[in-house]
Amino acid sequence: MKSLERSATALLAFALAATASALPSEWQYQQAFDVPAAGLIKVSLPVETLNTARPALEDLRLYDEAGNEVPYLVERPAPTPKLVRSARAFHVSLNPSNTVITLETGMTQPLEGVTLETPADNFIKAMRIEGSADGENWQPIAQGEPVFRQVYGASRLYIPFAAGIWQRLRLTIDDVRSQPVPFTGARLHAAFADPAPVEISPATISERTENPGETRLALDLGAANLDVAAVRIKTDEPLFTRHVIVAVPQVNDDSVREQTIGQGSIYRVAVEGLTPADNLSVPLETIVRSPEMILLIRNGDSPPLKITSVNILYRPGHLVFFARRPGSFRLLTGNSRCGPPRYDIAALDLDAKSIPVSAVKMSAPAVNPDYRVPEVLSGIGDTGAPLDVTAWKFRKPVKIARAGVQQLELDPDALAHSQPALADLRLMHGSNQVPYIIQRTSISRTLPLDVTVTNDPRNPKASHWRIRLPRAGLPLSRLTCTSGTALFDRSMTLSESLTDNRGERYRHFLGSANWTQTPDRKAKEFSISFNDLPQSDTLFLETENGDNPAIRLEKFTAIYPVTRLLFKTKDDDGLFLYYGAPAAAPPRYDLNLVAGQLLAADKKPVSLSDEQQLRQGSWRETQVPGRGGILFWGILALVVIVLLAVISRLLPKSQP
Repeated sequence: MKSLERSATALLAFALAATASALPSEWQYQQAFDVPAAGLIKVSLPVETLNTARPALEDLRLYDEAGNEVPYLVERPAPTPKLVRSARAFHVSLNPSNTVITLETGMTQPLEGVTLETPADNFIKAMRIEGSADGENWQPIAQGEPVFRQVYGASRLYIPFAAGIWQRLRLTIDDVRSQPVPFTGARLHAAFADPAPVEISPATISERTENPGETRLALDLGAANLDVAAVRIKTDEPLFTRHVIVAVPQVNDDSVREQTIGQGSIYRVAVEGLTPADNLSVPLETIVRSPEMILLIRNGDSPPLKITSVNILYRPGHLVFFARRPGSFRLLTGNSRCGPPRYDIAALDLDAKSIPVSAVKMSAPAVNPDYRVPEVLSGIGDTGAPLDVTAWKFRKPVKIARAGVQQLELDPDALAHSQPALADLRLMHGSNQVPYIIQRTSISRTLPLDVTVTNDPRNPKASHWRIRLPRAGLPLSRLTCTSGTALFDRSMTLSESLTDNRGERYRHFLGSANWTQTPDRKAKEFSISFNDLPQSDTLFLETENGDNPAIRLEKFTAIYPVTRLLFKTKDDDGLFLYYGAPAAAPPRYDLNLVAGQLLAADKKPVSLSDEQQLRQGSWRETQVPGRGGILFWGILALVVIVLLAVISRLLPKSQP
């Protein structure tokens, strides 16, 4: 209490020294709230405030009703790191019906969980946990707890229990229903000494995409700069295990990619003999700068989950200040150019955790009446430098619905006729370029394929399929198909036949995979990933059958990742996407300096019209991969003809 009084006195002296001034007009948003009494005040910052402020909250300013700037301190509560240590001693004994693991903890702190280590990748077991203080008298801690790990990454190897001090733990794993699993170690988790508060905010599922074996959810968090503790998924599915990857859009060089910020397992297990258990949260403990978040849920061969909602658990931020008297205060945010304030309150060594949070209701952010609302990315022009596009072979008109920030998804034509790294893409308005940034997503699109069985009757032990792509040069990532054969185990190879500059044909390997089908396997879909991009429009899938009958494959599809362009333009019909210039160097736009603002802006989806061919490619450019070598042999034939002519002139003429 005395420390609080000394801090309050110092704050009062500093507050009295503040000079009165009018509210500045450089701040875009203001929020009002009332303080009922004087003294030290701690206010929880709403998510709306975090969204309108800059990531580090350096643009926060606080004013009282007299127009005086009030010094403040921002507190971001965080949990005390939990102590995790390996067991001092680890002993395993195999019995006919169970595996018994005895641990010597070597810890005097209260324990609240244990994590097992194992190389096994597909199992589910029931476990009983007992604790002892002397190694002789054992007390039950947990019974029938499920322990598992699935092929597609979902696992539950951490088992929580009621906090207690134990010198030894005994874990008994039931092996009656399945073979024993090798366990190689264990880590012990001490209880949290000082947990931090969390608040719940609902997220909006703005986009749901079902990729093969994976569900992609794009979440609108409703605010940026959230200190996210965990993501919680709500579903009514009674039994499932899934591995979840959490990512956010992040600017990387001159493009936007999805950066993984966390991963974990969600599950609901209610099997006979096991205690019902569930976990629907993925821990993060990180500040998410973007208002958008991506969830990738690995389904494997299981059907997609029916997800009803997603909530964000975030750590609230607190504003601590000294109120000289009761009254109204205004909090300002939304200034992208100001520097962080330097208040003496930061040097007072104030114990902000001991101050209770005041029940103050803050209004929603409102636009400052003296502030002129700027245009989105007003400093960015609609057009860039001029460009001569005579070297470009293709273009497509871009359909713009209204002015602002646009989002354009590249179609197969543009992807196939562009350079592999998309260095030749240009958005043109008249003779001038329109700057853009590339956004690479985890969304997938499928293409139907024309497949023909080309088995050789002279070699019945091999199966061959010829796959015709819609066009050459597509940046494919995976090939999928289904099988009607109930039982097989095959090693598959994917390749194409190309021709080098000398006219010699060679085999370009694109990928391989081992496909296994058993009668108890419900899913019939198989896939093979591309290790390299195909160059031609014809692929070959092959396998050796040995002494087994040939397998049946059908419903072939090719999968390619979605790539988008983000840019800003006016509402008109004069915008074109140019591509197909093999010698073009990648553009260098200053737009990547404000890529974060472009990504956070409200984007309008736009589309492409029919492809227009501007010119025929040169003879070398029009050579289809896999059919080259004509130039080499033509030049060689010409050289031979010239040499024969020269030799014929050098030979002596015959006498009559």
